[in-house]
Amino acid sequence: MPPTHDLILRADACFLRHADGTLDRLPVSRWRGESTDPGDRAFDEELVSRCPGTTIDLGCGPGRFVAALTARDRVALGVDHSRAAVAEARRRGAVALCRNIFDRLPGEGRWQNVLVMDGNVGIGGNPTRVLRRAATLIDPAGVVHVELDPDVEHVDHQTVRLESGGSVGPWFPWARLGVLGLEDAARQSALEVRSIRRIAEREVAELVSR
Repeated sequence: MPPTHDLILRADACFLRHADGTLDRLPVSRWRGESTDPGDRAFDEELVSRCPGTTIDLGCGPGRFVAALTARDRVALGVDHSRAAVAEARRRGAVALCRNIFDRLPGEGRWQNVLVMDGNVGIGGNPTRVLRRAATLIDPAGVVHVELDPDVEHVDHQTVRLESGGSVGPWFPWARLGVLGLEDAARQSALEVRSIRRIAEREVAELVSR
């Protein structure tokens, strides 16, 4: 998912426009935690089950993962740069900060799980930078959970914008990360790939410190 934008919070349909003119529909109901699709629910449930310890969610959006973890009495924190998204996350009972993920964050080096879901590894168009940031947040035995793009082998760098109805957002850099690109990015981030699993047609890698 691209950087949180108020369009995604309020629109029934939101699209990602690429610089070449192509348009992709975004799964906004899934991102907002409103999807009734059994696969989406299975994905969220399994991911939450794999985070038994403290968890920080980078680019948490409306906070569906943080709220689910909190409901299970687990310590969880969401971080997002959108005030509207953070307000929605808090309304759901999640603890969330309105902050850039590269700014100073609570508990650096002590989190047991870091979530980089919904394409957020592409923030800023630089997956390696995002993974390096995640590596600074986990404790020595911690795990970084990263969602991959099954349609990409290495790294697909893009310039994109959000569109919904008559509203158009600004262009921004983004990237999609595939399995082969993950190996390189992990190595440059002092991380290693422990596993890659497929859940409900989506791919998630678990990375640990080298």
